[in-house]
Amino acid sequence: MAASERRRPAAAHGAPRDKAAPAQGKRQQNNARIRHALFDAAARVVGEFGYAEASIARITEAAGVAQGTFYNYFASRQDLLNQLLPKLGEEMLAYIAAEVQGISGEVEREERRFAAFFGFLEQRPAFFRILNEAELFAPQGFRQHFENIAESYLAALRHAHARGGLPGFAEEELEPLVFLLMAMRSYTSMRYAYTDGGQARRPPDALWRAYAKLLRHGLSGAAPGPKKRQER
Repeated sequence: MAASERRRPAAAHGAPRDKAAPAQGKRQQNNARIRHALFDAAARVVGEFGYAEASIARITEAAGVAQGTFYNYFASRQDLLNQLLPKLGEEMLAYIAAEVQGISGEVEREERRFAAFFGFLEQRPAFFRILNEAELFAPQGFRQHFENIAESYLAALRHAHARGGLPGFAEEELEPLVFLLMAMRSYTSMRYAYTDGGQARRPPDALWRAYAKLLRHGLSGAAPGPKKRQER
């Protein structure tokens, strides 16, 4: 009897904890949802109006939350703007990783990475403006974004190199290779990813062909033909 009575309080004390866990999980989910909504709204507002005109009022209105709610998630407008580009960069890396999954050949993986980058721009047409204006309006986020992208790219190429891919490159050449490939994305997207009106578009097939030839054959643009026999 006494032992039974000692067990009852334990069960009673355990009950509130069982109910608290789902409630806490719901709060976390709600917080994550609102935070995501603010990031998404900021991306759309900056894409349309630019950083200079991306006010807290516009962002919260686009997110569907009260202005006071904003400060539960970010210390200031600049805090959000500094986090925006790195956040979108993470989204881009996840998108590209999903697109190259299951592809083993490194040249084929790089061709798919290139195409996936443009696919992401079609999904996030505001990305290019956010990226280009960040150096002036969100320099902290701009530097963080490029560090994140370069580190992720370099890790992928080092992994490929370790398993026998990229046999023509030395270890110390991988980092320069990363920045060469990143530079190609930057300038080709500037030329081919958007219409004159700033709308995202699919690049012409000539871009895919040129990129594939450059990756596979260098500036010759074609595989070397059979050597001719020298006449005696």
